[in-house]
Parts: sequence; structure tokens; C-alpha cells
Amino acid sequence: MAFPTHRPRRLRRTEVLRGMVRETRLSASSLVYPLFVCPGTKVKNEIKSMPGNYRWSVDLLVEECKAASDVGVPAVILFGIPESKDEVGSGAYAPDGIVQRAVRALKKALPDLLVICDVCLDEYTSHGHCGLIKGGEIDNDSTLPLLAKTALTQVEAGADIVAPSDMMDGRVGAIRRELDAHGFTQTPILAYSAKYASAFYGPFREAADSAPKFGDRKSYQMDPANQREALREIALDIEEGADIIMVKPALPYLDILALARREFDVPLAAYQVSGEFSLIEAAARAGWIDRERTILETLTAIRRAGADMILTYFAKEVARRLAC
Repeated sequence: MAFPTHRPRRLRRTEVLRGMVRETRLSASSLVYPLFVCPGTKVKNEIKSMPGNYRWSVDLLVEECKAASDVGVPAVILFGIPESKDEVGSGAYAPDGIVQRAVRALKKALPDLLVICDVCLDEYTSHGHCGLIKGGEIDNDSTLPLLAKTALTQVEAGADIVAPSDMMDGRVGAIRRELDAHGFTQTPILAYSAKYASAFYGPFREAADSAPKFGDRKSYQMDPANQREALREIALDIEEGADIIMVKPALPYLDILALARREFDVPLAAYQVSGEFSLIEAAARAGWIDRERTILETLTAIRRAGADMILTYFAKEVARRLAC
């Protein structure tokens, strides 16, 4: 029997060869660092379920963002923990809200850092849901003006991008109209277009104290079993004015990422969420996996599936490693 002509292993023999023919490359320029900001000064409270992640007061948040920027992280996304919560989430859209204060401080200290703001009410409502409650249900249409107002106050504070994560129907269009009406026609919208009702959000809900006080979010976040629905959601968001689309979570939905990449030409983001982070950390601490290799392998898989941008709690660490 003739020996095979094709030997794929020829190009795997050395690290130099493997590097030269590598199809997918990680770059710090594609990373977004999620951060939690809270009231007070000199506050750095570790999140128990997310080791190495903290709730930062504004002063220390600025220092952490500078450290991330210094190793090559180009962008952060902010989530707020307000002083108090109410039924209508007023802390989300208050001009002097915690995120708005953080944005002003960051843009003053680090004007070149790209600051993205999450647009949602769940961190600010006493009931923990992403919309207003009417008759025991999440009322879509009455929530839209508050989301638009939230985005506007964030942009007025200096936010470079707003990222609605609530999954209310029509929220991208409402935000686009509000921003345009106030002269912010150049501000992009990064829409959480395919956000699934996932079990992987648990640690985040501890971090942001945003777990629903009743029911769940399945009436507005997507069913994990659905793929075609994701394409409809993405198409609607693009039609309403989204500049960047996101799939969340990342690893359990690589098929959605790959499908979105084939179907749409707009920039594509993916969120390696808190549960994905915590699973890696827990397994590594137990000695079951190689932590560094797992981090890089999972992020490479997300890039390979088609993500242009990756939101990951490993951003600062990975950027530092890639710079070496």
C-alpha cells in the first residue's frame, strides 16, 4: 500500500510551524473587561463566586482600568450596584447614578479607554427584573422609555458605547431614537441580541445583587433550545439600528455564534459569562484542569466561532500574557 501523499502532521512538528499556519489568533485588541462599580471610596470587595473579581468603588475602579489599559485591554463594560433600589430602577437613569459617575471619572483619567455601559434595570430594581412590573408581569412597552433614558444619561456622562442587555422587544430602536434626538448620532449600540435564559449567570447575580425576587427571566430571555429564533432577534436588532450584535453566553452557544457570523456582516461580540469563568476557576483550583491552557483554549474557540469582540473576566490576565 502506497504511503499517503498528504501528511498534515508535517505542519505540526514545531511551535514555529504551528504558529505560522495558525488559523485563529487571540489579540488583546478584541477583549472587553467587565467590571462592577459600587458606592464608597477605597472599596474592593471580592465576589465570592468569582475569585479575583471585585466590586470597585469609583476611585479604585479608575486604578484597575488603568492597570488593564497598561497591559493592552482597550475596552471595559460597566455594571452598577446602586446605593438603593426601587420598583422602577431609577438608579439606572439618574444623571448622578453610580455608573454615570464612574464613566465621568474614567473618561477624565483615561480618555482613550473605550467605555461601554450595560443598559438594563435589573441591577437597580427592588424586584430584580429587567423591566417594569404591571399586573405581576414584565411590561415591555412601559420599560422602553426608561431604557432609552438610561442610555442617554450614560452617553451624556461620556460613554462610548451603550449595550442594552434587557431583551425587551423594540429597545434598540427606542434607544437609537433617543440618542439621535439629543445629537448623539455617532454613539454605537452594542445589542445583546441573542441573550439566553441561561444557568450560567448565577455568579453575576451575586456580584450585582440582581437575582429576581420572584419568578424568572424566561419570558424575555431566549429559550436555550432555540437557534432560528436567535437569527430573528439579531435581524430585528440590526433593523432597529444595532451597530454590534452579541451572543450570550459564549461557550454553550458556539453554534449560534458561528451561524450569526455566516448570516450577518456586522461586528459580532460574545460574552464569556460569570458561570463560564467560575467553572474554569473551580476546576483549576481542584487540580482537574490546566488553568492557563483552558482559558486560552476557550477564548480561542469563541474567536474561531466568529466573535470579533469577547467580553471576558480574564481580559486583563490574557492581555498581559499576550503581550509577553
